[in-house]
Amino acid sequence: MNKTIFGTGILFGTTAILLGAFGAHGLKELVDAEALRTFGTGVSYQMYHALFLLILGAMPQLGNRGKMIVFYPIVLGVVCFSFSIYLLATNGLTEFDYKKIALLTPLGGILLLLGWIALGFRIFNEKRMN
Repeated sequence: MNKTIFGTGILFGTTAILLGAFGAHGLKELVDAEALRTFGTGVSYQMYHALFLLILGAMPQLGNRGKMIVFYPIVLGVVCFSFSIYLLATNGLTEFDYKKIALLTPLGGILLLLGWIALGFRIFNEKRMN
């Protein structure tokens, strides 16, 4: 088990729960329904990838190097994708225009895709696997 990957999965899962509760209860009076749905999308993708990291960290089939090749794009993808969505969904609550960072969302999506592709590549090409 890789404790760094596992710990990051736990951190992402914990913060997804906190942000989901904040979105459902703290934001419902502050932003419109579309912004709440958008915020929820960020929470969902963060939680999916928290679970992904927990599974990745516990996978005995991949060596530590293979796990880290998958880990980095997933972590960067979650930060870019989900956190940019959180900021964009709450854009009207601050004076800063978060639309200036809107390109981080598709960049994060691409990084998430690269992490999944890296996992598939590592799984099907790992020499240690049966």
